[in-house]
Amino acid sequence: MDAARFSPTWQQALARGTYLGVLGSVVGVSAGLLALVVALTWTTAAAPPPWVWPVLAFGPPLVGALAGVLVRPRLGVHSVTPFGVGVEPWSRVVDLRAERRGARTVVSVYFESGASVQLRAPYTGELFAADPQFELKVFALSHLWRSHRFGGVPL
Repeated sequence: MDAARFSPTWQQALARGTYLGVLGSVVGVSAGLLALVVALTWTTAAAPPPWVWPVLAFGPPLVGALAGVLVRPRLGVHSVTPFGVGVEPWSRVVDLRAERRGARTVVSVYFESGASVQLRAPYTGELFAADPQFELKVFALSHLWRSHRFGGVPL
């Protein structure tokens, strides 16, 4: 079992899924309106049934919220780069701290090489991005790092 595995809270996952779903709704309704204008202007096609618009408007946020909550357990502490998932041993970590990035407070990890990585979880922010356990999670990560770095715990 990995001692440093954190996932977004269910509220964070719900908010992120809903946000992505709303973006999907904007795209869906915009594409639907464009298709409707094109169809009614240049062809003799009939207008779509009235139930299409509520489905385009409310379907993606509901699906996004559900998907966000269902996918949440699979998100953990991983550093993702364009080249894949990066794994560094604790012995190369020189600092671990919580930093403010925009509207969120995130955990940043600094390596001997001078590179730094912002972890995907844990994080905290305002409203649905708030994580009441954030400080405990940062403390657990810090304790784990210090145990490996200074306490002689194996890599």
